[in-house]
Amino acid sequence: MNKISLLFLISIFFTSCGKEEPILLSIEAMIITNLHAPTTSNPGEPPAGEYIKFSFKKQKTVEGDDWDIAFRATDILINGGTYISNEEPPRTGIAAGYVAIGTYNSVTSVNTTLLNQDSQIGRAIPNGSDNGWYNYNPQNYLITPIAGRTLVFKTHDGRFAKMEIQSYYKDSPENPNAFTDQSATYTFNYTYQPNESVTTF
Repeated sequence: MNKISLLFLISIFFTSCGKEEPILLSIEAMIITNLHAPTTSNPGEPPAGEYIKFSFKKQKTVEGDDWDIAFRATDILINGGTYISNEEPPRTGIAAGYVAIGTYNSVTSVNTTLLNQDSQIGRAIPNGSDNGWYNYNPQNYLITPIAGRTLVFKTHDGRFAKMEIQSYYKDSPENPNAFTDQSATYTFNYTYQPNESVTTF
C-alpha cells in the first residue's frame, strides 16, 4: 500500500469517528411538594409580596437570575419577556411557555409555535379562573387545578420542561378546605429535558 492510500484510509477513519452522535443526558422526572408562595395582601386586595423563583435544572427554589418560573399565589411568571409591575423579578433569560390542553402523559413534545413570553399584554401562563391552570369556586373559595391542563416551558437557558400542578394546598389534601388548609402551597410534578434543542419528553 502506498503512502497516499494509507493517508486516505486514515482520513476516512477519523471522519467517520467525527460523525458519532453526541451522548444525550437523561430526562429528569421530579415531584416538588409544599412550595409556599403566598401573597402578603389581605383578602380582597390585589396580590402583593415577593415571588418565589424556581429552577427546573436545580430542582429547587433559587435566589439568583437562573430561575425559570416564579410563583406568587396563583400567578406563575417566566424568566423571559417583560414585567408588568415593579414587584416582579427582572427577566434575564429567554424563557417562554404555554398551557397545553392534554393530560400530562399525552404531552410528549413541545409545540414551539405556541411558546409566548410575559409581556404588558399578558402572561405566558394566563391568570384568572379557567384562563390557565386553575378554577376558582366562589361557593367554597377553593382553587383547584384543571384536569387535562399541562404547562409547557422553555427554560431561561433554552431547555424545555413540562409541569402538572397537583394541588394548591399544603400536603395536598384530598378534600381541601379554603378556611383551614394553607393555600398558595404548590405540589407539582415536572419533566425536565436537559439537552439543548431537544423538544421531546
